[in-house]
Amino acid sequence: MAQTASNMVALGTTAPDFYLKDTNSNDWLSYKDTKGELGTLVIFMCNHCPYVLHVLEELLMIANDYRIQGIGIVAISSNDALTYPQDGPVQMAEFAFTHNFNFPYLYDETQEVAQKYQAACTPDFYLFDKRDRLVYRGQLDDSRPGNGIPLSGTDLRNAIDGVIYNRRISNDQKPSIGCNIKWKK
Repeated sequence: MAQTASNMVALGTTAPDFYLKDTNSNDWLSYKDTKGELGTLVIFMCNHCPYVLHVLEELLMIANDYRIQGIGIVAISSNDALTYPQDGPVQMAEFAFTHNFNFPYLYDETQEVAQKYQAACTPDFYLFDKRDRLVYRGQLDDSRPGNGIPLSGTDLRNAIDGVIYNRRISNDQKPSIGCNIKWKK
């Protein structure tokens, strides 16, 4: 498995807008449509990445725990579906259904949204506060496939708790590690 680290975009960056098709509902959604009352978590992921599959159970628990507390959650796949057909929109819908996603799973066919966010890997997490300012970008926790560290979601959960409870979020953030986004050639 090749490891790619997330780009550590400047904290305070305003959330880039998007208008993408949700593979769950077939609706077209913007950032505003997915925004939570207290904050918004944007996740770049895909169906086949072993790093995504490794964190998926914890990621779904985080979505269930925080969605009802005012955090908007949206996942986006930007992989080239011609080269990686398992990451196409039909397969995304099946993946979301199989894993009971309770949040939109958007397809970024042109890869423009991934470029706006400077996404580099899957999974890649971006947490914005209620003013749409980036307050966290980085890892879920220290667990990686094969390293023996159990999933906890500690880093991301602490950041989300900071947004919800208006706590200071440390600027000392570790990048996410995962598979590179599969860019079109």
